[in-house]
Amino acid sequence: MSLTNGKELVVALGGGHGLAASLRSLVLAGADPLGVVSVADDGGSSGRIRADFGLEPPGDVRKCLVALAAHSSIWTSVFDYRFESGELSGHSLGNLIIAGLTEVTGDFTFAIKLAQDLIGAKGALLPSSTEPVTLAAKVGGQVVIGQVNVMRSSGIESVYTIPESPPVPEAVLAAIKTAGTIVAGPGSLFTSVLAVLCVPGIQSAVKESFGQKIYVVNLRQQPSETLDFNISDHIRALVEYGFVPDLILADNAFMELGDSLSFCKRIGAKLVVHQLADPSGRVHDPILLANAFKEYG
Repeated sequence: MSLTNGKELVVALGGGHGLAASLRSLVLAGADPLGVVSVADDGGSSGRIRADFGLEPPGDVRKCLVALAAHSSIWTSVFDYRFESGELSGHSLGNLIIAGLTEVTGDFTFAIKLAQDLIGAKGALLPSSTEPVTLAAKVGGQVVIGQVNVMRSSGIESVYTIPESPPVPEAVLAAIKTAGTIVAGPGSLFTSVLAVLCVPGIQSAVKESFGQKIYVVNLRQQPSETLDFNISDHIRALVEYGFVPDLILADNAFMELGDSLSFCKRIGAKLVVHQLADPSGRVHDPILLANAFKEYG
């Protein structure tokens, strides 16, 4: 089983809470994953850091570092601490630490490595681009600029980055091409998963890869971004960006199947519908998702 045999590389693509959920579950499944993190975030604390300093957004990286931490410690608490008042209100301390490391070293990728060592995170993290990108979408013949604005849009036709072909770390491209398994999702379809897969260099590397491709479907539709989407709508969007999954893992309670079974058969994919959500139904249970990775991956 390539995903958990400890020999072949597992690469996970995405951003935010979704990528963090996959990375945590992959570690629990026995893998030593490499996370490729979107740098398109322009909201909240990350958006303020981008605007004030012109740096890559650190928020998604911070979430993934905490998810990869071997155990809870004072540093995981520090990285997750959010100021509630004053000029720093809304900023996560971990975001400021990563931004400070980037300013001091002049290298966002090296700053991530330093932060990873500090927090004791397993696996590895790399940015999807060596410079911050702006996410754009075509919606009803119009162009919507910015991740936050795209997230609030309905009827998204396609997404792309500005610049359209941003520089991708060579280590990311090499890892994708040689990975035994590539995992996409869960997470916001257009603003997290496809924000990485729409980068031409990454898309080409995924197409060249012979590794198995796994897609973890979001638990539910998002109010605007994926309103009225079923599982097959998610898979079709992935295929358009060159990610043709071999295995789709979906929760058994929250997302409609649509014509997923017949569509999966046409593209040669296996669809596994299983309980993956925690009791709240809002997030993936890390152990249940880890067990699904181990059993089906």
